[in-house]
Amino acid sequence: MRKTPFIPAGVIPACLLPFKPDMSIDEGAYRRHLEDILSVRGISAVTINGHASEVHAVTIDEQRKLLDLTSDVVGDRTAIVCGVFTNSSLEAGRIARMAEEGGADCLLVFPPDILSQGGDLRPEMIVEHLRNITDASGLPIILFQFPVASGLSYPHCTLLELCNQFPQIRAVKDMIGDGNRHEHQIRELKALDNPVNTLTTHSSWLLGSLSMGCAGVLSGAGSVIADLQVAIFEAVLSGDLNRAQSINDRIYPTVRAFYDPPLLDMHNRMKEALVILGRLENATVRPPLMKLSSAEIEKIRDLMQVAGLTNKSVYKNVA
Repeated sequence: MRKTPFIPAGVIPACLLPFKPDMSIDEGAYRRHLEDILSVRGISAVTINGHASEVHAVTIDEQRKLLDLTSDVVGDRTAIVCGVFTNSSLEAGRIARMAEEGGADCLLVFPPDILSQGGDLRPEMIVEHLRNITDASGLPIILFQFPVASGLSYPHCTLLELCNQFPQIRAVKDMIGDGNRHEHQIRELKALDNPVNTLTTHSSWLLGSLSMGCAGVLSGAGSVIADLQVAIFEAVLSGDLNRAQSINDRIYPTVRAFYDPPLLDMHNRMKEALVILGRLENATVRPPLMKLSSAEIEKIRDLMQVAGLTNKSVYKNVA
């Protein structure tokens, strides 16, 4: 157990979840994937049971199993962030309790999908959702701020009020998708009496986002390029713009490989990239996600070469 609460900051890769061809969880491949990520110097945690691990298609029992597997592999080498992904506030409390009892160090709280139907007009609903979570667990929370277009993003005043009302919120994973609002949130969250960190997940414009003052990165792309994320984050922190731009030039091909439309295939593409790089045996996904076309897989292969990623160079810290 940690002696002090985990403060969400730094580079936090979100792990993928390998499946066997029959769509059952491939425990051996998952352990190897975790070891690959853990080999990268400079990460501050790993995230499980989130979008990158296809949590939408994983049962609660499987989520518990993944936490047990992760705890077994990670040990005390780094912190574990566990997603709370459900449309039920009561279930959210149960997941939060399970995460704390299972050894997680932090919660990543997703907004319930139903809030896309006007939740911005009923902020008391997300307050009740968070109350169920905080009543069940004392773990620090990373609140997931969704894109404006999703209908699930919290209005600025609501976001600040949530942070004030629930001091367990120690960071916001920001995917707002609007540079102006992104910077506004970073500055206002940092200015709170109990400052809250911003972890960017704007992986398609990472350099610009980090330069606004983010305290870290929480992204599925870290499942493949954690070393490049560490390098660009450290370069921005040290004020070395030339180095940051150079690393960004290496990241850019991976942006095109992972984040071109449709965005819902981003983690599907990351699995294919790891197959190409010899780190996964197959890229099986659970429906509704489906296998990529051969043409798109070839595009990913070409872009991995442009990025200079090979079986020997992936996960190797940037010199």
